[in-house]
Amino acid sequence: MDTADFDYSLPRGLIAQAPAAIRDQSRLLVLQRRTGQIIHRIFRDVLDHVRPGDVFVLNDSRVIPARLRGAKSSTGGEAEVLLIEEVSTNDWWALLRPGKRVRPGVNIVFRNSAGQQTQVSATVIEKNPEGLCRLQFSNVANIFDDLSSLGAVPLPPYVLRESLNGFPHDRDRYQTVYARTAGSVAAPTAGLHFTDELLDEIRSRGAQICFVTLHVGLGTFVPVKTRTLKEHVMHEERFDLDPSAAQTINDAKRDRRRVIAVGTTSVRVLESVAAANEGRLIGCCGRTRAFIYPPFPFAIVDALITNFHLPQSTLLMLVSAFAAPGKTTGRSLILSAYAEAMREHYRFYSYGDAMLIL
Repeated sequence: MDTADFDYSLPRGLIAQAPAAIRDQSRLLVLQRRTGQIIHRIFRDVLDHVRPGDVFVLNDSRVIPARLRGAKSSTGGEAEVLLIEEVSTNDWWALLRPGKRVRPGVNIVFRNSAGQQTQVSATVIEKNPEGLCRLQFSNVANIFDDLSSLGAVPLPPYVLRESLNGFPHDRDRYQTVYARTAGSVAAPTAGLHFTDELLDEIRSRGAQICFVTLHVGLGTFVPVKTRTLKEHVMHEERFDLDPSAAQTINDAKRDRRRVIAVGTTSVRVLESVAAANEGRLIGCCGRTRAFIYPPFPFAIVDALITNFHLPQSTLLMLVSAFAAPGKTTGRSLILSAYAEAMREHYRFYSYGDAMLIL
């Protein structure tokens, strides 16, 4: 399939610039895969679709304040850094803007979240073919521990803010209520709609909730730039699947109970591990480059909660695969649902509304 097959046009006014006032009051489009039927609800109404024995799988990765601002010590030119992955203490792979002409040896001195210059600096020690720069931080014991005072929420570029620090609510709302393990540079956004109370109500209806961890990085949000899907290579992302969670999900599959993935990142963990273990899950940690697109035969996930995704993105391709497992017809079904969502003025992307695909 071609990347252009997953294109669509979205009015700019439908790109959500802020979250819903109350997490579980965002809108919910319910899509029945077999019939194409669409129902319009609010997110809290997901409770109407919970069955006793269902297993909800959520990604508990925590977003770090990964955006840093500073200036090049040689020229004074502005520089923005998006931390991507830690190699070791004070040694990180990162995206730099502007970054095309950056060479090893360039030094950046950073400002704190109040805009004041600090002693913390970083030197570019390497640049890889994908355009990432490897930074060695200085004058700080461990940059990871100082990100709360130096960094800002790594909001996607389509969420517009007048300042680096954004709105006061971004630090709280661009984070799931169950986030635990720090490491993501973008939120697993399907989980943003849940409240602690809603999770408790799901449990009270006889469903189980378990967690996986996938630290969202370039693999999730970098656009597909190749003409065909087969040519695209995903960036690696780190994941962790606890043995108890693996057993809970295996038991559900054995008993023919539903596994409901919250977000595409949860799907990628489950299906990556299953593909490597003959359709079953085992407790493990590792890295995945899984690129899920039509036709993909899902082994674990039976239902999916997800947001509305960017055109030609790997997320849209995954959702299209899930809409018709093992077939190529899911693309048209999803694009038709997106067209309906646009007619109904749903809010799109990270801070936007949600879909439940059954």
